[in-house]
Amino acid sequence: MGAGCLFTLLLLASAGCSRSKEVLISGATMGTDYHIKVVTGPFYRPAVLGERIAARLAQINRSMSTYMAQSEISRFNNLAKASAKMRISDDFWNVLQVAHRVYGLTGGAWDGTVYPLVRLWGFGSSQPIAHIPRPEQIRRVLRHIGFRHIRLLPNNRIEKSDPALKLDLASIAKGYGVDQIALLLRQERFQNFLVEIGGEVFAAGLRRDGQTWKVGINRPQASAAFNAVYQEISLHDMALATSGDYRNFFELAGKRYSHVIDPHSGRPVTNHVVSVSVVAPDCTLADGLATGIMVMGTQSGLRLVNRLDGVECLIIEKDPHGQLTRHASRGFEQLESGIPGPQKTK
Repeated sequence: MGAGCLFTLLLLASAGCSRSKEVLISGATMGTDYHIKVVTGPFYRPAVLGERIAARLAQINRSMSTYMAQSEISRFNNLAKASAKMRISDDFWNVLQVAHRVYGLTGGAWDGTVYPLVRLWGFGSSQPIAHIPRPEQIRRVLRHIGFRHIRLLPNNRIEKSDPALKLDLASIAKGYGVDQIALLLRQERFQNFLVEIGGEVFAAGLRRDGQTWKVGINRPQASAAFNAVYQEISLHDMALATSGDYRNFFELAGKRYSHVIDPHSGRPVTNHVVSVSVVAPDCTLADGLATGIMVMGTQSGLRLVNRLDGVECLIIEKDPHGQLTRHASRGFEQLESGIPGPQKTK
């Protein structure tokens, strides 16, 4: 599950006079905030663009928000019969296509049906749990977990083989929102911009000063300030998504439990990974992979990323003494130096 506000935007002031300016457009969506910087001419008025962005994000939210009773995803979750078919919008369909790919790439480590397990462990609720779920409770919920139970049919139709299955795409939908706003800006003929929704990012072109966009990955420690930077990278026509467990966890009887749940075991992961940042051509893919690699662990995650063209990652582990260790994919160092990473072959 992607975590919000897991990045810091580094905005460096340009020197001297310029005939362009950077316009900031911000607002709220998907239970978080968005911030968009667009390089425009000196007399551009952003009000109309801001309205179009807000309307597009509201449209996506109406499709995939589990908090809206009449959203498409809520209506799908409420289908009471196995194999009942439902026609869905292009937005919902597009996200499910990427979700299906990420589910396969990660061997099921990313699974959009895991939310009942998240709730069983007390996450997403205002009241923390008083006791760890019993093994039989976990087994009972696991019977209804599995993205494999969702079928994608021709003509934007979907069905589920288990009527008790519940779909939640929060760990990938923000990335899709980023991609769609980037598409909207390109359609409006903007070439240089940065889109951020809840910590997921797409950077296009260059900043006002002609330099690449600089993005800082947060220090993955609960005690660190929200804007504390662990690693700065350069982004040019690429997306970045970060997933971490250091903001959302609980402790019970002296043991720490992460909100990142392994769909196979039904339990919080215990692989020492505290943060995964993925750079990819689109943010939907990066968002899903970041969550999946949190579950997969360092070595399996690196093996996956190192065979994917155009994808890089930084995985941070924390040992029992609180020391952080970084593990980067083969081309990640070029992002740190501002040079595009090499393409990998499969």
